[in-house]
Amino acid sequence: MTMIADPPSRRRTSAPSAAQRLRTSFAASRVSFTWLGVRKTLSADQKAQAAQQFGAEGGYLSAAKKLVDTRDERFAAVAAVRHKIVSAWRAVSLPYPEPGVRLLKQTDIEGFDQQMHDYKMELAAAVQQLDAHYASLKAAARQRLGSLYNDADYPPSLDGLFAVNWDFPSVQPPEYLLRLNPALYEQERQRIAQRFDEAVRLATEAFTAEFSRLVSHLTERLAAGPDGQRKVFRDSAVTNLREFFDRFRSLNVGGNPDLERLVETAQRTVAGVDAQAVRDSDSLRQQVATRLSAVAASLDQLLVDQPRRRILRPAAQEA
Repeated sequence: MTMIADPPSRRRTSAPSAAQRLRTSFAASRVSFTWLGVRKTLSADQKAQAAQQFGAEGGYLSAAKKLVDTRDERFAAVAAVRHKIVSAWRAVSLPYPEPGVRLLKQTDIEGFDQQMHDYKMELAAAVQQLDAHYASLKAAARQRLGSLYNDADYPPSLDGLFAVNWDFPSVQPPEYLLRLNPALYEQERQRIAQRFDEAVRLATEAFTAEFSRLVSHLTERLAAGPDGQRKVFRDSAVTNLREFFDRFRSLNVGGNPDLERLVETAQRTVAGVDAQAVRDSDSLRQQVATRLSAVAASLDQLLVDQPRRRILRPAAQEA
């Protein structure tokens, strides 16, 4: 696998920046899906027929039919596996300013690959269950769609129509450019360096937004209600925050010292704190709420002060 790093001759000897740490310790990952379309645009004749019901012209009407009931438990099970895959991928990776690509720690690649193979088998099993029920789904669609039903819209089998694929694309300039056109290679190297600067900003922005949401939710639950009564909060309000700490510690490359200090403060605040103890003790509840409120206020300021997204433009070429 190609490492994300500059050639040795271009590496700096000074302390690495957040972007450099990102390039040397992470790899690009990409997850994509093959997925059966469940909607189909009506034909011109069908749109004209539907338009007559409203006294409209068919050319000004946009309409589609739903081929299968996506609320069916077997179809929902297939969709749930896809959601699980995307959630798991996002949980162990950082954003990258290229659609469909995220940055994964190089030390996590082997485990990620194995997990994806497991998910692929889980998806295949769910699709097999759906395919066994496919005839009844088509029969239900025939009844619901009436004259709009067309058997030609449906493949004979769902085999191969739902799939997940993943790979690890290169996000560094191709080495052959260095031999063929050093100037073009340098231009491409600078463009990719800008992308990693932007990736650090995106990661910091995502961490800040998620952290702010979790802290604000817990703080709101700890605050007294309008009648002075305690609000009910679930254990997940605390465990979700602790899971964030673990993920931040694993993936953070040092893009924002202020954010790191706030994370440390919040982590110390809830360290060793049991959710039930917070429910039972007014003083502990107030203590945690006060400290987290200060963190939340600082996070709000961080969100306001975050730089706007940079527009990455190619370097101007010499005439």
